[in-house]
Amino acid sequence: MTSKERMLTALRNGQPDRVPVTPDISNMIPCRLTGKPFWDIYLYDDPPWWQTYINAVKHFGIDGWLYTTPIELESDRAAREGQPEWKEAIVARTPDRIFTRRHAQVDGREEWSPNCTVYYIADPPTHEVPPTKVGLSEGPPDEWEDVEKRSHYPGLEAFYEANRMMGDDGVVALSVGMPGLAAWVPDSVYEYYDHRDLVLERCERQREATVRHLKEYLKLKPDIILIGASGHMIGNPEPVFRELSLPTLKDITALCRQAGVPSQIHCCGPEFDLVRIAAEETDLSSINPLEVPPMGDCDLAEVKRRFGSKLSLMGNLHTTDVMLRGSVETVREAARKAIADAGEGGGFILSTGDQCGRDTPFENIFAMIETAQEYGKY
Repeated sequence: MTSKERMLTALRNGQPDRVPVTPDISNMIPCRLTGKPFWDIYLYDDPPWWQTYINAVKHFGIDGWLYTTPIELESDRAAREGQPEWKEAIVARTPDRIFTRRHAQVDGREEWSPNCTVYYIADPPTHEVPPTKVGLSEGPPDEWEDVEKRSHYPGLEAFYEANRMMGDDGVVALSVGMPGLAAWVPDSVYEYYDHRDLVLERCERQREATVRHLKEYLKLKPDIILIGASGHMIGNPEPVFRELSLPTLKDITALCRQAGVPSQIHCCGPEFDLVRIAAEETDLSSINPLEVPPMGDCDLAEVKRRFGSKLSLMGNLHTTDVMLRGSVETVREAARKAIADAGEGGGFILSTGDQCGRDTPFENIFAMIETAQEYGKY
C-alpha cells in the first residue's frame, strides 16, 4: 500500500497492510529542518508551513497527515467586499523577535488592532498579546513596515499544490471548527451564564457558516475533513457541549459520510467523553490524539475495547516523557504497547499525544517509525 492508501484505510476503520505511523510534527520539527528562522515560515511564508511539513514527511518517511491548508473560497472573497482591508505590519524588532500589529483604513482613519503577534527566531508565534506585556505602546506606532509575503497561493492554489507535493505519501485535509465556549478565555464562560441567549444565537450562526463552508470543501474532494476542537472539552463540559457543539458535529459528520469523505476530530486535552459521544451519537470516522494523563484522560486499550468498532483511533505517545525526554528504547516500548493496545483488526494510526516539541530527538522519531514498520504488520 502507499502511505495515502494506508492512512485512508485506517481512517475508515479498516485494516491496512500495517499500522500507519504519523507522529504529529505539524509545525516545529519541519521549521527546524529548514534551518531558517521560524519567522521566515510563519510571518513571510518562505516557505509556507504546509510545504515544510510535506518536506518533513519525505525526510522521515512517515505516513503523511497534513491537517489543513489555507484556502479562500469565492464566497469568502464576496463576504469581504466593501470591508476594511487589514494588513499586518512590523512595529518593532529585537535580535530574536519580530512584533506585528494589524491596521486598516476605517472611515478615513488609520485603525490599529489592540493586540500584537510576537514572532520568534526559533519558536512558533504567540498571538493576541497585549502590547504593554512586551514593552510596546498601546497607541498607534510612530513607524511601521507592512509585511510582504515571499510566496503567494491565492484562492485554492495552496490546496492544489499541497496535494501535488504530497502525492501518495499521505493525506491532505481541509478543516472546519465547532462552535462552543473558548477553552482558554474565562470571559466566554461568564458570557454563557450571563447572556445564554446571545451565546446560543452566535453558535447557531457559526453552525450555519460551518455547514456552508463544509459543503464547498467537500466539492473539492479532500482526503479527509479535520474538525478542529483543541481544548474543547476543557471549556465545554458535557451539558454545554451537547447544547452548543454537538448539533454542528452531527451535521459535519453526516455530510462527510454522505460524501464518502472520512471525518476526524483533533481535540487535545481531556477527550474521553468526546470519544463516547462521537461514537454513540454521530457519524464521525476517526479521533485523535487521545492524550494520556495528566494532559488527557484516555487509556488507549480501554478506548479501543469500548469504541474501536465504531471509530478509528489515532495516538497517543506522550510528547514530553516519551518523545522529547525518553530514550530510543523508551520510544520503541511505548510504540509497541500502543500497537498492542489498539492495533488489532485495523482502524489504528500510531501517532503522538499532540505535537512533538521542537527539540524532540530525530532518533526518537525514527525509532517510532521503525517500530510501526516492524511490529505493526498485519
